[in-house]
Amino acid sequence: MNRFHVHVAVADLDQSIGFYSTLFGSAPSVRKADYAKWMLDDPKINFAISTRSAQHGVDHLGFQVEDAEELQAMRARLVRSGSGVLDEEATTCCYAQSDKHWITDPQGIAWETFHTLASAPVYGKDRAEMRSESAAACCVRS
Repeated sequence: MNRFHVHVAVADLDQSIGFYSTLFGSAPSVRKADYAKWMLDDPKINFAISTRSAQHGVDHLGFQVEDAEELQAMRARLVRSGSGVLDEEATTCCYAQSDKHWITDPQGIAWETFHTLASAPVYGKDRAEMRSESAAACCVRS
């Protein structure tokens, strides 16, 4: 089963945690100094916020899958979309290690499909390092 993923870049993490905790009726399941995530079952969504982008609003959308087989099926759909696919294996992003595939839709919105392998003690790559790579890479919007 897929879980819809939304990542929103926010200006004030504490204020946004208060707002979304009230909206969702629960505290975040993960909270770091620059990041928070809710793993909701109704609706089935992985909703994350962070202060790691200078541009506030929807950072990217995607689907979190439960296993490698589902991830490969999602990748095949991305390839059929005609957009270039960026593949990342065992990458660290958003305090998790994941295999992922990225595309950009016709409006310029990044879409991520991923299978989480483990938690990680760090967010991931430094913003400057990520900007030097593909614009579709982990949580990148400058």
